Amino acid sequence: MQLFEHRHIKIMINKSIVSLCVFFGVYAFGQDKMQAPLTLGYCIETALKNNLDLKKSGLGMESSHINYKQSKADLLPTLNANYNLGVSNGRSIDPYTNDYIDQKLTFSNVGLNLNLTVFNGFKLLNRIRQRRYSFNASEMEVEERRQNLILEVTLTYLQILNNKDLLRLAKSRLETTKEQLERLKSLYEEEVGNPADYTDMQGQYALDMTSVVNAENNLEEAKLNLFQLLNMDSDSNAGFTAMDVTDQVKEYPYSSEEVFSMALENLATFKAKEFRLDAAKSAIKVARSGYVPEISLFGQLNTNYSSAAQLFTETGTSVVETGGFVTVNDTDYPVFENETQFAGSDINYMDQIKNNVYSSFGVAVNIPLLNGFQSKNNVALEKIKLEESKIDLQNTKLEFKNAIQQAYLKMESAFGRYHIYSEQVHAFEESFRINEIRFNNGVSNIVEYITSKNNMDNARINLSNAEYEYLLRVRVLEYYRGSQILYEKEYN
Repeated sequence: MQLFEHRHIKIMINKSIVSLCVFFGVYAFGQDKMQAPLTLGYCIETALKNNLDLKKSGLGMESSHINYKQSKADLLPTLNANYNLGVSNGRSIDPYTNDYIDQKLTFSNVGLNLNLTVFNGFKLLNRIRQRRYSFNASEMEVEERRQNLILEVTLTYLQILNNKDLLRLAKSRLETTKEQLERLKSLYEEEVGNPADYTDMQGQYALDMTSVVNAENNLEEAKLNLFQLLNMDSDSNAGFTAMDVTDQVKEYPYSSEEVFSMALENLATFKAKEFRLDAAKSAIKVARSGYVPEISLFGQLNTNYSSAAQLFTETGTSVVETGGFVTVNDTDYPVFENETQFAGSDINYMDQIKNNVYSSFGVAVNIPLLNGFQSKNNVALEKIKLEESKIDLQNTKLEFKNAIQQAYLKMESAFGRYHIYSEQVHAFEESFRINEIRFNNGVSNIVEYITSKNNMDNARINLSNAEYEYLLRVRVLEYYRGSQILYEKEYN
């Protein structure tokens, strides 16, 4: 008997091992096919990598950086070379001899020009400061967009989790109604009890089905919003990692005044506005340099070529009449002289280029006397832009202060409602438990049962909404406070 039991146990163990191997093999295969749930950290990282608005802000920052580098390069001297080769017909000036000629002429000019600005009212230095502030502002604007994107993804992710909880509550509500509907259907078919109870429960079941459909639509809409931020194709089967919301519902440790004070110090939005203000101040100095003379050094090195240029060499002498005469004894005698003979030959291109080199250098002063009040108006326009920057900064501070105060009030309201709904859920759950027992035993009617059930379900929905609303408001306040969301540590 013991041997039989031992063999039986051994066979059972072997079967169990085989079953476990098959189970884990199927499970592992299923895990490969299943899509891993999306964590908040993954969503934020994906959004920072793929979001088109953030990429566009980055391109704007790169353009600002190039402008800044160019302003520093403007301090260097300019050095330009020029070269031309052409043909002239008709009457023209020979560039080799500067004489008028009337023939076909091939000409060429080669030059090198150097220019260095020595002083222009510190225009270049002030422009460097202006563009550096503009570049710094662009960096802060990219960081602002990055912070906004993290907040948007976080809030949208929490909205998805909220809608998932609401869908779960709606399905649980539908399941409870379905169980009662099946029980009442049996009584209805047996013609026991009030037949109106069954039809009323059918109506309640249809109402609960509508709630499930609405909850599913709200969930899908929230998913679409998230995938749009991630710049990814929507996936209705994507899963999302849940978080323990209840443990995070704690009293917020900062006042609205403290949050606003931290926002002024830490938020990239204010830093960007301040850099824009500094850039506007430097722009006024750049415009004022139009009143000041500009002093620069210049130098030139040039040479030329002419096809008409020739080189003449001595070939000998000959006696020729000069056209004059002398009179001796009333007799005129012509006057002769020795004349040197020359033979002309063309000068090649490179010889002319080397032989015709000439240079010049000096100091140039450009004094603005009257330019249609352009400098004055430029200064006036830049002053207006400065005032606009000041107003923009003040308006941003005012908007953020109001937004922080509103978010803080809504956070406190959600925190208070959470505790109220927690007690309400506990009370309505106990009330429903009693009414369900009474209804199942025929002591109470369906009106009392449905009322009690709806009270409990609505209280649970209100509690879930209050939880997530509080968490959303806290995230908004943390964004205003300028604290970095440690999503990798908290949610991955």
